[in-house]
Amino acid sequence: MKKEKAKDRIIRTASDLFYRQGFNSTGINQIIAEADIAIGSLYNHFSSKNDLLRAYLIKEETEWFKGFEEQIGNIDPPKDKIVALINYRKKLQDDSTFAGCHFIKIISELGDSNPLVSDVVKNHKEKQKIMIREILTQYDVEKKSLDIDSVAEHIFLLIEGAVVTSTIDKNADAFAHIKKIIQGLLP
Repeated sequence: MKKEKAKDRIIRTASDLFYRQGFNSTGINQIIAEADIAIGSLYNHFSSKNDLLRAYLIKEETEWFKGFEEQIGNIDPPKDKIVALINYRKKLQDDSTFAGCHFIKIISELGDSNPLVSDVVKNHKEKQKIMIREILTQYDVEKKSLDIDSVAEHIFLLIEGAVVTSTIDKNADAFAHIKKIIQGLLP
């Protein structure tokens, strides 16, 4: 088995801690201890806790889109891709035992006090909207009946709302509800 590189171990450990207990509640010393590294090793790879936060957000975004691409890899009908997106978001919630979206959590903790975070989160969510629009464009090629921007915004908001609701309720019922709503949006 290949040994995990120190930088990867630092990012993995910090990511877990930032997600579970929050950025502000996670100290550098805790990251060092749980990653089982020397302080110099941390600072050889990251100049600051904010630099580590940036690496965390990049890692989460990369994994998010990679996971979605794997989810839709064998799916052709665009309507089925939208359903797959809902299923993917539900899976992320299930896997985290309804702990919520990494990006929503970090922006709710730090708000606009950290422009790096707010920019990354806004860009991540915008990429999701663009992805939904692209899928809807494939769906509507022949029908020409959708207001793609409006329907994409509705779908995005429904999914984000389901994530928040499932985090609060600690169950996935909201995802089943939005599937029914979205079926009505896509004739």
